[in-house]
Amino acid sequence: MDWQAAITAYIDYIATVRRLSPHTCVNYQRDLEDLAEHYRQEPPFSLTQHHIRQYANRLHRQGLSSKSLQRKLSSIRRFYDFYIRQRQAQQNPALGVKPPKAARKLPKVMDADQLNQLLNYDADNWFAIRDKAILELLYSSGLRLAEIAGLDLADLDFAQAIVTVTGKGNKQRRLPLGRLAIAALRAWLQVRNDKADGDETAVFVSQQGSRISHRNIQQRLRELGIRRGANQALHPHLMRHSFASHMLESSGDLRAVQELLGHSDISTTQIYTHLDFQHLAKTYDAAHPRAHKK
Repeated sequence: MDWQAAITAYIDYIATVRRLSPHTCVNYQRDLEDLAEHYRQEPPFSLTQHHIRQYANRLHRQGLSSKSLQRKLSSIRRFYDFYIRQRQAQQNPALGVKPPKAARKLPKVMDADQLNQLLNYDADNWFAIRDKAILELLYSSGLRLAEIAGLDLADLDFAQAIVTVTGKGNKQRRLPLGRLAIAALRAWLQVRNDKADGDETAVFVSQQGSRISHRNIQQRLRELGIRRGANQALHPHLMRHSFASHMLESSGDLRAVQELLGHSDISTTQIYTHLDFQHLAKTYDAAHPRAHKK
């Protein structure tokens, strides 16, 4: 079987039997045709692990990202798995071939002084009152976008200064509410009932009176950042990153920050230690008399 016949039969299988989406099928076909073009002189079932590793190294040298390379290798592995089950391939040459690890991007955060300036304003209409409550809550408790959009009135406990959120995997966690966040939420709840539908349980509602959408929150924060002169695009995850970074910088307690963020794996939280070190390094370079050039 040549490359064209092998790829055509496989794509037909994943489209008609496995019913993968047309977009997914196109991606698989593109990945496999690229491999076939590279090894067009070799029969498809004669390739070895050496061939695939050589192919992956070439793509990496050409600048393909680790994430894109991982997807291509996944396409190749599944292609050969199919033909092993069909008893036409003897081995899967993509097994054990891994892309180089991608350099982990440090999350962007906002300086604490900049955030204080951003948050210190008087809300003069119901939109502004709601948006300020969202912003204060995001920074106070480090919520994800989906968590703040999904918040219900019953999740707020002002007496204990606690908010209960439902995070990834439907896991619940209880988070402390800051004093200024409580004040902003109380101000919002005073006007919320006039805007919300009678049976709506959401804390934050849109102009239509129903639960606010993720997109609406993102758009409102972006516009608020522009109006307030923020030096970077304002979005929910920036507030979450800033919360985590400032908490770790002040406390040094990685486990506590992990619990607050709802990370199941502490390695996810450890990215903020790199960010904290980066901040310390900049401070050192700026302040130490022998760290900078004369």
